[in-house]
Amino acid sequence: GAFMFPYFIMLVFCGIPLFFMELSFGQFASQGCLGVWRVSPIFKGVGYGMMVVSTYIGIYYNVVICIAFYYFFTSMTRVLPWTYCNNPWNTENCAGVLSPNSSVTLNITSYQSPFNLTLGLNQTLKRTSPSEEYWRRYVLKTSEDIGDFGEVRLPLLGCLFVSWVVVFLCLIRGVKSSGKVVYFTATFPYVVLTILFIRGITLEGAVNGILYYLTPQWDKILDAKVWGDAASQIFYSLGCAWGGLITMASYNKFHNNCYRDSIIISITNCATSVYAGFVIFSILGFMATHLGVDVSEVADHGPGLAFVAYPEALTLLPISPLWSLLFFFMLILLGLGTQFCLLETLVTAIVDEIGSDWIIRWKTFVTLIVAIIGFLLGIPLTTQAGIYWLLLMDNYAASFSLVIISCIMCIAIMYIYGHRNYFKDIEMMLGFPPPMFFQICWRFFSPAIIFVSLNTGIYQKIITN
Repeated sequence: GAFMFPYFIMLVFCGIPLFFMELSFGQFASQGCLGVWRVSPIFKGVGYGMMVVSTYIGIYYNVVICIAFYYFFTSMTRVLPWTYCNNPWNTENCAGVLSPNSSVTLNITSYQSPFNLTLGLNQTLKRTSPSEEYWRRYVLKTSEDIGDFGEVRLPLLGCLFVSWVVVFLCLIRGVKSSGKVVYFTATFPYVVLTILFIRGITLEGAVNGILYYLTPQWDKILDAKVWGDAASQIFYSLGCAWGGLITMASYNKFHNNCYRDSIIISITNCATSVYAGFVIFSILGFMATHLGVDVSEVADHGPGLAFVAYPEALTLLPISPLWSLLFFFMLILLGLGTQFCLLETLVTAIVDEIGSDWIIRWKTFVTLIVAIIGFLLGIPLTTQAGIYWLLLMDNYAASFSLVIISCIMCIAIMYIYGHRNYFKDIEMMLGFPPPMFFQICWRFFSPAIIFVSLNTGIYQKIITN
């Protein structure tokens, strides 16, 4: 609830305006994230920054997809392997919601994340769920620290190879082939979300989860971290500063109405995020009711939500393997859609930068080379210390860097290339100038809000440490 208000403010004053800026920039220039900076060569480093961000994200993002592939394959069973505590990898601290012989829940008086069960007589024992032990002790076999790489997890390595093969095959003919695949990867997740939503709201306790999701926590509205997180989430979810928007827009027809596209896509993205929240929190509400704890105790974020909390909730559903297959298939499709854009951004930037006829003819070979390099660079993330490096890359590659790149891009276009020149370019392309709201946002509001969010975020990190 506390996140909603900053999220919508950032969407209106930063997300949608910058989304429109990147689409119009790429469409007018018909170039990738490097070629567009011919308008101001001194800022070509912004394009290289976008390439670096896309490279970083592309490396670890496919590892997340490969883990989703792994969970998808292991869900093809009668009983999900993370349901009970009677497996070889489980410890004596494992406390499952279900037992192999019954469906009786644990009698818990209170609950502390992560899975710290506080029992009566003031005795606190640290407990872990079967899904957490499956995640850490079997799938990842997590090492003690980030420097201890241990062994390569061969099942994950195999799934990583499958992920890169799928991405390459879908991009083998560039945007023509990936565009057709995206029709499926972008629409089918809505079918899965709807199925999970209908099932979720029929569960006991779903209302509690949804109320927790919607209830504002006004005491956190003034928290600078919440606003910084909202800005990062907007840029991350919309794809701003990745270079992908510029790249994909470069394939549009010159007079395509990218203004209409930016409004529709941004609002659809926001609505999808809100809709997905209903799906997730309806399930978490059921899980909290089943455990007899508050929803805040089972709500997690990042990999913990996708591969620990949600799989744990899936074990509580009838025909749990079916729901697990649907859930992880949805994650795979969503991840692949993003990965197509990331890889195409890199390939297009390389081809545009070299610009020779031979590189255009050999674009498929360039795609193959980029995919092979991405696979090789992703191998360290499949080791026992891989999850540490993945979280490190995610924290620094896709947060402040996106905000900084967006701020510099906005200033470069508005004040170096010139706002009048840019507005004339858009009028030439669309037949009308950008609306006054966007003109004001591009020149004043967006850079100012981004700058303030960036500095408050940096300040928070300094005082925290």
